[in-house]
Amino acid sequence: MTPMPAVAIAATPGKRQAMIDLATEIERRGFSGIYCASIGDSLGLCQAISHVTERIPFGTTIVNLYTRHVSEFAQTAAFLHEISGGRFRFGIGVSHGPVLERLGVHAGKPLRDTRAFVEAWRAVPRVGDLPPLVLATLREKMVHLAGEIADGMVYANVARSHMGKSLAALPAAARERDDFLVMNMIPTTIHDDVDRARERNRKTLTSYAMLPNYRNVWKSAGYVEEMEAIEEALAAGQPEKVPSLLTDQWLADNTLFGPASAVREGVEAWIDAGVNVPILVPSSAEGNQVKAFEELFAAYA
Repeated sequence: MTPMPAVAIAATPGKRQAMIDLATEIERRGFSGIYCASIGDSLGLCQAISHVTERIPFGTTIVNLYTRHVSEFAQTAAFLHEISGGRFRFGIGVSHGPVLERLGVHAGKPLRDTRAFVEAWRAVPRVGDLPPLVLATLREKMVHLAGEIADGMVYANVARSHMGKSLAALPAAARERDDFLVMNMIPTTIHDDVDRARERNRKTLTSYAMLPNYRNVWKSAGYVEEMEAIEEALAAGQPEKVPSLLTDQWLADNTLFGPASAVREGVEAWIDAGVNVPILVPSSAEGNQVKAFEELFAAYA
């Protein structure tokens, strides 16, 4: 029997208590994990989850490593690890250029900064045991680094057809570890009307298609023509064209949509591709987040 997927939630304003309540229901229904997206205070949400759940693993996917001092991150991560009985996974990443610019952060090289952060995080004194560390990964060099210095990695919005090549970058020692986490956040819309479900995911991923680092990832997965067409539209000052340039084939490779049976089969396909923790990021064709979780729960009832 295919393991249950994990689920992503976020601490958005006005819905924080609802997300905490939702976490207890996710655990009750037997999902394999709860992972808190970078929107809002993901560490605050994780602390709340640690108190209202008993068994389910949970963590961040991701926190921006530039937003707090490394010693503060170590103290918080160790605290969550201890009070949760070892259920917390600390996912970190360098975020994206536009986010860093908005925060006034002048970042260095992602690989160098990530390695330096991890070394400093593990060297902070008097914090106690630290949780498993998960690195945000998109390109092969970061995949290799995750296998070298971390306990797992988390993709987001990547192409399933590219997973074999991407995972080949993992060092042998990581591939041989039974506990090494290979996670992926997958936009998911469940609806019997396949076209409506697909369009919801197209809307979800339009903003990611605006980011150069994601376009480069999708180019390496073989979607060169689509990404170059998007770049031409953006250069021409026509961002409204971007959604129409996200092809059905591309969406099928990067997201899950359609009837519940198709989504469940898609989760199995992701596991077969090497992702041992698929993380569903639910949306609803109606645009209602409560409805999205109702549809997800029904699909795995």
